[in-house]
Amino acid sequence: MTDHPGSIVPEDATAVSLDEAEARAGLVLALRGRGIGDRSLLSAIERLPRRLFLSARYHRLAYEDASIPIECGQTVSAPSYVARVVQALGLTRDHRVLEVGTGSGYQTAVLGHLAGEVDSIDRYKTLVELATQRAAALKLKNVRIHHADGLGGLKERAPFDRIVLTGAVPDVPEVLISQLAPEGILIAPVGEPGKPQALTRILRGAAGDDYQEIDRVRLVSLTQGRADRL
Repeated sequence: MTDHPGSIVPEDATAVSLDEAEARAGLVLALRGRGIGDRSLLSAIERLPRRLFLSARYHRLAYEDASIPIECGQTVSAPSYVARVVQALGLTRDHRVLEVGTGSGYQTAVLGHLAGEVDSIDRYKTLVELATQRAAALKLKNVRIHHADGLGGLKERAPFDRIVLTGAVPDVPEVLISQLAPEGILIAPVGEPGKPQALTRILRGAAGDDYQEIDRVRLVSLTQGRADRL
């Protein structure tokens, strides 16, 4: 079981050393080399202390382009994956976003820097509490994190201009598509666990929904229901 150092966010959580600033800049250069060109997105990633979203034992890996274990048996996705997905969302400050699967809250924070409002859902109470503390430490007042079954969406806050799923589903639930605003975009990895999945972009149009595969990925699957013990 992983430790829980993030249960109390330190007061100096956002302080940046010279070494960390250099590591962040190096990560941004690596992302540029992988085709990430959105300047606002790159700026958000460079500003965010990724170590804040990790257990102390993994701080040395904070700015590596790698997925890293977190609490509740979950992982935080590699920065390059987060960047690809967020860039594909095409966010502006006018957008309201729903994220299904908060996890550590790292991608949530990236979204919060770029969108007008962000609602994020996770089935694990522990992750919701930690991510809420981290968002508060970063003063992301436009972010709300909910303990609920994300696969049901958030009807009371719909419609959303953008919806993003952080784990794979065999098929995108219709209840989530129905919560998209007209011309809204949903991005989700679609496929079976343990197999290559299609990172799918759905555009909700007046004449019907348009599905486009934008990449091949391999992610853990989202689990239905709310976990009350964790």
